[in-house]
Amino acid sequence: MNKKTATIILNRNLPDVTDNLVNHINKYDGELTDIFVIEAGSDDNNLSKNMTWHINDEFTKAHGLRYPRGLNLAIKKLYEENKLNNYDSIFFITNDTILQNQKTIEPLRRSLIDHDKIGILSPCAKDWGEKIILKNEKIKYFWFIHSHAYFIRKNFIDDLCNFDNNYVNLLFDGNNFRGWGLETELIAKGYANNWASAITNEVIIEENNSLLIEKSDLIKTEKFDENLKLYVNEGKKWMRNKYGFKSKWDMIFYAKSFYNDFFKKNKSLIKYKI
Repeated sequence: MNKKTATIILNRNLPDVTDNLVNHINKYDGELTDIFVIEAGSDDNNLSKNMTWHINDEFTKAHGLRYPRGLNLAIKKLYEENKLNNYDSIFFITNDTILQNQKTIEPLRRSLIDHDKIGILSPCAKDWGEKIILKNEKIKYFWFIHSHAYFIRKNFIDDLCNFDNNYVNLLFDGNNFRGWGLETELIAKGYANNWASAITNEVIIEENNSLLIEKSDLIKTEKFDENLKLYVNEGKKWMRNKYGFKSKWDMIFYAKSFYNDFFKKNKSLIKYKI
């Protein structure tokens, strides 16, 4: 890995929050990354000073992009602008991500260098159960990671994406708009293609849930409880229609079967298995 990381930040009407996050990354990791800000239907008076793309079609103005379509769109934009090959990794975060006052991208890049079969890497959070598993180790491979901060190897994206597709269905299946269950589907597809997904405790992140709770009107989304209900119900419907699964456990076991097969092919990596 000898190229930069493309950091993608998703914003919707919270320019100050986004610009503070951009400043933080530039302070600690600026030499390692180029930063791109997606405005997901933001009002014209609430755009980040660091805006790269302002997506303002009628649907996005009404509903935003959400994490899956946001990442898909960023990849598609970089590809269309002939910039994607300038990077060996993509760091995709929402603007409510809280980073520690230290380097974030440098240790994540180092982990991808040390582990050439990792396609998706996630920082850990203080309140995750996975942190207990990582108590005495820096990194483990997992079959489930729910994160708002994915560090993704460019080669993984190349393997899993058909760039002729519309951005809605590029890396994530954006037909499941809010995304419940999509991270498990992507991880399963990764393991099916001999790419692991991992969590590291060398980088700790938090999610500022208060922004959604206190500023849902400004963000133009549903209240926290209503949004959570829609997130789960829409995801369940998508999962049943696409896979016939009645439970998220079915999706998790589906991913775990590919996870187990991965270690049969890569026996030298069993020490990173849970």
